[in-house]
Amino acid sequence: MSDATLSPELLRRLPKAELHCHLDGSVRPATLLELGREQGKEMPAGDAASLADYMRVDDARNLEDYLARFDVTLSVMQSEAALERIAYELVEDAATDGVRYIEIRYAPPLNTRAGLSLGAAVEAPLRGIRRAEAEHGTIARLIVCSLRHWTPDVSLELAQLAVAYRRDGVVGFDLAGGEAGQPASRHARAFEHARSHDMACTCHAGEGAGAESVREAVHACGANRLGHATRLIEDESLLEYVNDRRIALELCLTSNVQTRATATYETHPIRSYFDRGCNVVLNTDNRLMSGTTLTDEYVVAAHRLGFDFDELATIALNGFESAFLPWEDRMRLLAEASAEIETLRSEVVGA
Repeated sequence: MSDATLSPELLRRLPKAELHCHLDGSVRPATLLELGREQGKEMPAGDAASLADYMRVDDARNLEDYLARFDVTLSVMQSEAALERIAYELVEDAATDGVRYIEIRYAPPLNTRAGLSLGAAVEAPLRGIRRAEAEHGTIARLIVCSLRHWTPDVSLELAQLAVAYRRDGVVGFDLAGGEAGQPASRHARAFEHARSHDMACTCHAGEGAGAESVREAVHACGANRLGHATRLIEDESLLEYVNDRRIALELCLTSNVQTRATATYETHPIRSYFDRGCNVVLNTDNRLMSGTTLTDEYVVAAHRLGFDFDELATIALNGFESAFLPWEDRMRLLAEASAEIETLRSEVVGA
């Protein structure tokens, strides 16, 4: 099947799972403007199209530059109503994008600047994703993040927060933020708390620092999945270890080009990872800052990196299999997605 056959519409219809998507990086521009007006917060542009252009980060020199745009979205994400709405709309957008399951991550302390409690900052987006799931069918869960520049005590508190909501829709604990000079091992106690309470863990690593950052995520933090892992390719032994243990790689193509984790789409290691049999999953990272959808990321993989339909179907199924859901739920989603994929395959072959 040629890549010309892999139209955006076909790849939109491909049943997909997204495991790495940030709530505060995936706000609709029109919603940003409306919330800004309601809350008296000035936005850097006055209409949705111009704001979308401003928020897309194509001029970053590094990861830290990319992260600076989040100040804009977070300025209006300080109330329960705003958090519930933004979470609802993200799941609604994912459903339109052919996403059957999505894990949404964020750092709740960033939403408490106007007095919200941490509990309220979790419960509000949970309400939003439950409502969206009921109305649109896409299953959604939350991942609680800490940030590398916060103290280990804050990370431990957030791991405890994640565990407290483990039965209510929070399925994982994560560490995000600038990597350079801020080792994940400082936060090992938080990961240990999450794991010892049967909470799945992921960790951003190998995006803003080298393979040694991935090594810490794997061995010091015990991560079940790896966010980005773009520079894992630099450590052959660790790559073998990660592959042998089927640790999922949450890959974000457009975001990695924007943050200079890779020079171009074509130099991204996703093809090398996939060809070696790694557990590769495609994700958007931040739909707003990267100006992308999950369908767009699959289109890039097809047309810039030479992935064919069967390979993209494998990546899609990897997402369901690597979800932080109970095994029975994953098996059900896998079976449903596999049946849809077979229908799509027969359509394309018969065309």
